Amino acid sequence: MWGYVKWTFRVVVALVLVAFFHYTLPQHDVVRVTRTFNQLTTIGSNWLFYASPDSGTTASDVDEKRDIRFIDSVRPNGKVVVYRNEDTGWIWPPYFKYDSSNLQAEASNLTSNEATPKWVMVTHYGWRLPILSIYPNAVSIKPVAGPDATVFPWVNVIVLTALLLLVLMIRRMWLQFRERAIDPVLHDMSETWDDVESQADAAGDRARGLWGRFKGWLGTFSAKPRG
Repeated sequence: MWGYVKWTFRVVVALVLVAFFHYTLPQHDVVRVTRTFNQLTTIGSNWLFYASPDSGTTASDVDEKRDIRFIDSVRPNGKVVVYRNEDTGWIWPPYFKYDSSNLQAEASNLTSNEATPKWVMVTHYGWRLPILSIYPNAVSIKPVAGPDATVFPWVNVIVLTALLLLVLMIRRMWLQFRERAIDPVLHDMSETWDDVESQADAAGDRARGLWGRFKGWLGTFSAKPRG
């Protein structure tokens, strides 16, 4: 039973980490921009998926309204995708984006139609979940040669590699600490407990020996004949 609990905990932690990095790390889409616009958007329980008010937008305490920039686009397969365009500032995730106005102008300049498409690479983070009214946040946009353009995810590889090295280093430090500090204490405690058990067994043997001699001594009285 305990084994199932441990594995369930590990799986849940792994899924949370995968979701966190999938949301946070940059992704790249090849799309055709169809429209750019501003929209007054109500931010309520989904506030976690929007930029902080400190990044350049005003806010109220509950169900605030913000004037947010959006970018409509179409993928090569015909599916639409909508990006929001907000500054991130110095908050998480650390994209340090302050040029949402410039990015909106660039996207507007790259708008095209189906007859004469202009394909662009949009770098973004986040998810598009219509049920929660959340959108991926565009970080940069640049023209590409065609709809088959690709880019190697250098940032993702570097971040994940550094994270893996950090985890391995922490694990090694923990094993060394355990070997030098914890295991000797556990060994001493085990030896102490063994000594206690040995002494308890010896005391029990002595007690049984005394009780046996006492019973034997009582038996000498019952064995004497009466005159």
